[in-house]
This record gives sequence, C-alpha cells and structure tokens, in this order.
Amino acid sequence: MSQDLPIACSLSAREQSRRLAEIRALARAGLPAIEGDGVLRFSPDRATRERLEAVIAAESKCCPFMEFHLREDGGSLLLSIAGPDQAEPLVRELIDAFAGTP
Repeated sequence: MSQDLPIACSLSAREQSRRLAEIRALARAGLPAIEGDGVLRFSPDRATRERLEAVIAAESKCCPFMEFHLREDGGSLLLSIAGPDQAEPLVRELIDAFAGTP
C-alpha cells in the first residue's frame, strides 16, 4: 500500500450508501464472528467467497489506499481490512458494515 495515495473514497454519497447496504446484506447472510483486530470470519461456502471477492474488488477500486486480505483458515474465510493510520475511520466503517452494524 502506498502512503502517497489520497485517503478518500471515489464513490458518490449515493454509491457509498448502496455499497454499505450491500456489505451489510452480506453480513446478514452469514457473518459468524468478528475476531480480534477486526478480522471477520465467514462461512467458507462458494457463494460467500464470490460475494466477498466482488466487494473486495469494488472497494479496491474506489479506496485504493485500503488493503484487503481474504484467506481460508480452519474451515472459515477470514477477511482483514487495513489502511494507513489516517484511514482508520473508513476502515472501521467497513468493518462495522461487514458486522452488520448500522
């Protein structure tokens, strides 16, 4: 991740609202747990993986300063989201959305 990237989402307010709603819907569909340090644990089924990969690809385009890591571990999909210190509020907002928090 480059420290030179601006800490700003390129989505409009309306697009951002839709994206967060999409992420919250994914959470309702199968987020079993949030681990320490904001690691999100999902069911490892194919549909969940595909939805997570689509959201990660979309978020990586509009927020290139963020890092997303999706991996399988112990029968679960683990997603971690990170960014520079200045992006912490945006990272937290995404983690909360994945957790289904309004």
